[in-house]
Amino acid sequence: MHVKQIEKEKEELDKVIKISRVTKVAKGGKRLAFRVLVISGDKCGRVGIGLAKAKEVPAAIRKAIEIAKKNYVDVKIINGTVPHQVTGKFCASKVIILPAQEGTGVIAGGSVRVLLEAAGFKNVTAKCLGSRNSFNAVNAALLALTNTIVTPSSRT
Repeated sequence: MHVKQIEKEKEELDKVIKISRVTKVAKGGKRLAFRVLVISGDKCGRVGIGLAKAKEVPAAIRKAIEIAKKNYVDVKIINGTVPHQVTGKFCASKVIILPAQEGTGVIAGGSVRVLLEAAGFKNVTAKCLGSRNSFNAVNAALLALTNTIVTPSSRT
């Protein structure tokens, strides 16, 4: 393996967004489990989200990371930002992602910020409207990023 490939593999970001205790009511009583939302990205234009449940937290995290890596999506990054304003809607959440000038940084809230950083954006702003549920907001942001249209004039 080349040194650059090894460095690229180290750049992967796996971030746990939310851990929830969930219960299932069965005949013998309540069955406790943990639900985990994870965002995984390589900081080079590929990002995925994973949601998994298990009886213990570490097992749920491991499963969610595997799911996130299987669901990687390619997003378009031009000069560290999005090519144009994009909007994504998932359930009651709506996310607007705007391009920003050099030096702005990632201006976004909560789980959307982690998603943008994991994807590799350097200068971008985002706003969550409607429901700010972390799972729905992340899905809305991912839908917005996958709907970007790159034209030859926007590559400059």
